[in-house]
Amino acid sequence: MSEARLHAAVTLPGEDISRVALTAEAVELLRKLWIQHGPLMFHQSGGCCDGSSPMCYPAGEFITAGADVLLGLFDIADGVEPQPLEFWMSKEQFNYWSHTHLTVDVVPGRGSGFSVEAPEGKRFLIRSKLMDWPS
Repeated sequence: MSEARLHAAVTLPGEDISRVALTAEAVELLRKLWIQHGPLMFHQSGGCCDGSSPMCYPAGEFITAGADVLLGLFDIADGVEPQPLEFWMSKEQFNYWSHTHLTVDVVPGRGSGFSVEAPEGKRFLIRSKLMDWPS
């Protein structure tokens, strides 16, 4: 995993530390997927198996509501036009992971979900660590 990361803009009221980041490899794949599918979004639900993987959808294809939390907002653009990408998590899952920082990475393999990277022979996964809250 590369050490270079793109950190999301903070979206939770009262917070000033990013809770989610993308590895350089994830950004590269997301830019490719953006060309194929248009604007994208992530949703991290709970559960087991593919339910615990971050799922990448065309923006708006997965409907979010009051049961979801917007953890961060990325701009994955490498040019002039912005390419915003929201990262959502179910509130229930956020209750479990509220003390962790998440990094979306890419590994070889194919998940069995509906995430748009599946045909690429790669899958997104979450790497987590405890948040380092300032004193």
